[in-house]
Amino acid sequence: MADERTIILHYHLFKNAGTSVDAILKRNFGDRWVTREFPVRGGNNTALVEDWIRETPEAVAYSSHTMVGPLPRVEGVRVISFLLLRDPIERIRSAYRFERTQAADTWGARLAKELDFEGYVRARLDRPGDRQCRNFQTHRLASMVPGAGTELERAQAAIRQLSVVGLVSDLGAAMADLARLYSGESRGFGATDVRANQSRGLGSEIISPEFAELLRDANCLDMSLVRSRTKARLANH
Repeated sequence: MADERTIILHYHLFKNAGTSVDAILKRNFGDRWVTREFPVRGGNNTALVEDWIRETPEAVAYSSHTMVGPLPRVEGVRVISFLLLRDPIERIRSAYRFERTQAADTWGARLAKELDFEGYVRARLDRPGDRQCRNFQTHRLASMVPGAGTELERAQAAIRQLSVVGLVSDLGAAMADLARLYSGESRGFGATDVRANQSRGLGSEIISPEFAELLRDANCLDMSLVRSRTKARLANH
């Protein structure tokens, strides 16, 4: 319809290059880029996200770390949803380094400052309900498709529903896909070359074969999603 709004909705997963994406969106849209965080509300805060979109008719690009539940639907609004996937082991390394250096007094930050990488991961894996080091991306995607099916099946269904699912390892291509979708209505969408808040020195921790296997086992679903997405991108380009 002629008066339909088009917005970008960025699912900013922790340590998945979301800060770089937000920097690009802010550079393109200025104060029409907005961000907000939400209570988890039992794994579905979609109604709050829909209210946010209605309450901010001037906004174009939306970003949040904490959107969970089905993709929002708002009358008169075309939602271009965007999410990045990352190699789960690299994501966990990055999360550890971030929490180790951040000026915060959260449980995770204290843990990272007190323990080495292996100790941090083992403590988080042992903590009931903590998904930070256990198929984190699969868990977040699966929340978008509640109901029957395994967590992996629901995550795969969510990927099919999202407008753009890119890879951190190919951020430029993901942003180009987003730009093409948004600019299909002749709206400009420029710079896509920003890199912000990058964790340095990833991969420097020496880990034992036994611990490496533990990491892979705990994140096998995430690894499956990344492999599938990588194959799909290669097939389409």
